Amino acid sequence: MDVDGDVAFARYRREGRTIVITHVETPAALRGHGIASRLMGGVLETIRHEGEKVVAACSFARAFLSEHPEYSNLKS
Repeated sequence: MDVDGDVAFARYRREGRTIVITHVETPAALRGHGIASRLMGGVLETIRHEGEKVVAACSFARAFLSEHPEYSNLKS
């Protein structure tokens, strides 16, 4: 996700129909502005649209999922 020339991103791997989110990174200049949360929301909406499941393997992704019960049906 490009924000004012900086890039926030999520690393993941596919395991069949499951997406394992292994890392979410936000450059220091973007931290504290909700960028990583917007990124996670977009990632999870894409996963939902594709009919896949998610495993949160990084601490940020786990915390985001625990704070957003609207995505609980995506958990594998």
